[in-house]
Amino acid sequence: MRAVSHIAIGVSDMERALHFYRDLLGLRVTLDTMERIGGSGPLFATARKGERRAVYMRFEDGPHASFIVLSQNPGEPSGRPLKIDQVGLHHFSFWVDDLRERVEKLKAAGVKILLPPTETDTVAYGEPPGGKVLTALFEDPDGTIVQFDQRL
Repeated sequence: MRAVSHIAIGVSDMERALHFYRDLLGLRVTLDTMERIGGSGPLFATARKGERRAVYMRFEDGPHASFIVLSQNPGEPSGRPLKIDQVGLHHFSFWVDDLRERVEKLKAAGVKILLPPTETDTVAYGEPPGGKVLTALFEDPDGTIVQFDQRL
């Protein structure tokens, strides 16, 4: 394995999600399209068929650069995001160089901050102990938990 390819996030309101991920977090939209959906079995949350809006977003380019896919299915959204330490994907994180400034921008925009900028040890990041990483947790508009990390 080389890196995470992408993270797919179901959203209830695409315009609200785009404001958050594009305008506040700074991800760049590389594709905004309608995709066919539908099916049955455990892979699909519903048996609805039709199209969903999918927006592909990147923070950098390259053949192994990770990206995000926001998807909004037709009709009423289903489910709720997991909280920290529940079974399943409960949060994801971005490396940033300006964590404190980014968190201040999010706070000014009314984003719910779950963990303000806090120093942690680099040992949890697979590095020798004694180094420092600044970390913060916050929620997207649907309550999905997002994290920023910055090496100090």
